[in-house]
Amino acid sequence: MDGMALDGLVVLDLTNFLSGPYCTMLLGDMGADVIKVERPDGGDDARRMPPFVDGRSAPFSVWNRNKRSIALDLKQPADVETVRRIARRADVLVENFRPGTLDRLGLGWEVLGAENPLLVWCSISGFGGTGPWAAHGGLDMMAQGMSGLMAGNGPPDGEPYRLPIAITDVTAGMYAAIAVLGAIQARHRTGRGQRIDQSLFEAGVSLGVYEAAHVLALGTKPQRLGQLHRGSSPYRVFRTRDGWITLGASKDKFWQALCRIIGREDLPADPRFKANADRVRHNAELLPILQDALAQHGSAHWLRQFEAAGIPAEPVLSYDEAVAHPQGIARGLITDYEDPKRGPQRGLFPPIRLEGTPARIRRAAPDLDEHGAEIRAWLGAG
Repeated sequence: MDGMALDGLVVLDLTNFLSGPYCTMLLGDMGADVIKVERPDGGDDARRMPPFVDGRSAPFSVWNRNKRSIALDLKQPADVETVRRIARRADVLVENFRPGTLDRLGLGWEVLGAENPLLVWCSISGFGGTGPWAAHGGLDMMAQGMSGLMAGNGPPDGEPYRLPIAITDVTAGMYAAIAVLGAIQARHRTGRGQRIDQSLFEAGVSLGVYEAAHVLALGTKPQRLGQLHRGSSPYRVFRTRDGWITLGASKDKFWQALCRIIGREDLPADPRFKANADRVRHNAELLPILQDALAQHGSAHWLRQFEAAGIPAEPVLSYDEAVAHPQGIARGLITDYEDPKRGPQRGLFPPIRLEGTPARIRRAAPDLDEHGAEIRAWLGAG
């Protein structure tokens, strides 16, 4: 196939920081023309996030590739009109203001959707556009706290832990991109666009699939498990003599093979540990036994034997080790691309893998208003 999956799709990006920009990054990676509207006085807040390389925010550069930037002040009528003109020619609009903000600026769904019936409008907010929490601002940490993710993460008897990644921001951005593609497909059938109302809160709740099963089945509060798994055992991180490994041996054949390898053939006959459900109930007794055995040798020793037996087990790598791992190199997790202003650059390869119309980095993240004149000329030609 020639070209890219979303060639010809125009996306008006009215987003800031991470959830919305991550959505539009994914669309841009697949070939969409993403027009990023930024405030003239500093632009996207992520531009001021460290670390900086040559005075430029590295985080901003990661999730704002494949976009064109135009600086517009949404408090100025002339600039509001420019946004409306872009929206009339756009296929998709993505925004992550607090609900109601664009309505007050005359740029709401009712206005722009009426002017462009084909427009797919995607709103991303902390808690969604309806309900008693709709007006609350939504940052990733607050969504983690409200969604149950934080309460379920951390030591069983300790404080709740924030996942050290922006999990609800990124997940909401992913869901928003999926929803946009679904709405575009529906538009082919119906001839009309539609509104999408995505939230960080719901993105976080959706990730608790085991917790949802627990609540729906039992109607009780899920217990915080730390490193344990709600439905599988052994399934966790273990310390070896020289590091850490992950081990998933809950299937009976894996469990029996594990016991042979560590020299504890007696364990499968123990009623506490016979079946997976038994082991889940008796994790407190089982895990110290396994931990003592695995601490006797280094990670490489165990991983060789587990691989030979087909038992799922891998080393625990840091992020720099992950991208430099032979598998990371083979999959091209880091890619080189050219920035006309700054020369050769390195970045994360687009996570969406399409063989016929592959995603790629076509543009470095833009400077503020870098494409303002270009976009105005495009509007004038329309």
